Amino acid sequence: MSYQGDHSLQVKKNFTSRLATALRPKKRGNRLTKTPPGASVQVERKSDVSNRSTVTQNSVVPNRPPGLPAAVNFYNKSTPASNAQTGELWDEAEMLHSLLRRDSQDSLNSLNRVERIRNQIPDSERKPGEDMIASLPATLWQIISSHMTPIDSANLALSSKTLLSLLGTSPFLALNFPKNNAETHWYKIGFLLGMDIFLPDHLLCYPCATYHRRIQKGKERLKARNVLNLIYNCPNPKLQSRHRLTVEYELPFTFVQLVFRAQQYRLEYGLQLETLSRRLKSRESEWFHQTRYFFHKGHLLLRVISKSFAVGGLPPAGLRNFLYSREDYTPYFSVCAHWRDGELMNVCKCALSHVPLPDFSAAHQLRNGQKTNRALIKSRAEFVSLCSNCRPMRRCPDCPTEYLVEMKLEEDRSDSDPVQRFKQCMVVTRWSDLGDGRNPAEGEWAACNGEIAYDSFAHMGRRAIAGVFESQNGFTVPGQGIKSLNPKGERRGEEGHNWY
Repeated sequence: MSYQGDHSLQVKKNFTSRLATALRPKKRGNRLTKTPPGASVQVERKSDVSNRSTVTQNSVVPNRPPGLPAAVNFYNKSTPASNAQTGELWDEAEMLHSLLRRDSQDSLNSLNRVERIRNQIPDSERKPGEDMIASLPATLWQIISSHMTPIDSANLALSSKTLLSLLGTSPFLALNFPKNNAETHWYKIGFLLGMDIFLPDHLLCYPCATYHRRIQKGKERLKARNVLNLIYNCPNPKLQSRHRLTVEYELPFTFVQLVFRAQQYRLEYGLQLETLSRRLKSRESEWFHQTRYFFHKGHLLLRVISKSFAVGGLPPAGLRNFLYSREDYTPYFSVCAHWRDGELMNVCKCALSHVPLPDFSAAHQLRNGQKTNRALIKSRAEFVSLCSNCRPMRRCPDCPTEYLVEMKLEEDRSDSDPVQRFKQCMVVTRWSDLGDGRNPAEGEWAACNGEIAYDSFAHMGRRAIAGVFESQNGFTVPGQGIKSLNPKGERRGEEGHNWY
């Protein structure tokens, strides 16, 4: 019994001691306690001193009492993670500077301006970097804008709502003032060209410097110049730039804009290039024309083939009647603005001089008399060979245009006489580079119209426009030497006499 009693007491004592030990609060070395008011500051524990002694000293603070540990800037993002929250800042100046640099880029005024812009612009529409742009003062952005061209300054203000609020409307007002300044007018044109992609239903009018709504969208067709063919309602239709194709047809610059827009964006912005290619017949003469266009390295190339049946042995008056229109004394075939200066018309007259006399059959001679001349009777048509003066290709030195004059034997289906059906046909082919379609007052378009000075041999080099154009279909132009259309460099125009 004694053993059992002693054993039960011993077991009970052991259980109670174990439970008391488990519930006893443990001692913690890094315990945080509040110091009651009026109590003295306790002495630091060795563990705190050892932890603080391992912190790397980032900066040396002057007038620091000896024995104090180095300051730890836990606001600095470059502070190691192990030392970021080890204690408070011992240096008051370092604490103030760290608070100023944290979450601030310039000053309180800049933060307020950024906040105002944030409230105006939704988060979904705000672009990356808007806060950085808004942190700079508006005066600085206006100084930057003053060193730009009017086009770049307006594009800068239009790039984002933040820049528009900082720069204001002054860049756009500069494009409208003064209205009679040609330089300002073309600055405005250059700025409006960047909006083509946003306006498929409109077309830029260069004389007005305004986007007009297209009247017949997608149904624009090239017509004769005496037919009213409005692309849009414009108060200045006479100021529209045009290029002469033939006597009765012209190419307005608006059609060049349409084909370039369709080629750069989509078909709804303009027209297909094939819609400009036409077969034309002159009403006042027997000349036939065929036009075709082609894009090459961002430029629009033009080819016009004009032909008409020729008769040999014509007098000077007959040659003029065959080549020139009685309306304005311009050639029936397609020419550039410099056709009077040079040898173009002399080359055409030289080619016509190689055409043999007409074939007079025996029946035709008997109608006029009782005698016949066998020398005038020819059993077959002949091929004409041109001389060294009229055979080579000619290039206009003042614009990117090339000419080739040929004499070909073709069938005249309108002639009922089967013997006289094959006749000599004069073919004048013209190749031209019409430019990139951006500005009708500059580049190749203005050069072909005779509005600016242009050196075609310096710009085009040795390769001919004819070779570039014909290579698209796998054809090659017969080997021809290229000569200058105006070797003497004369600029007489209508005052000269060689053209007539």
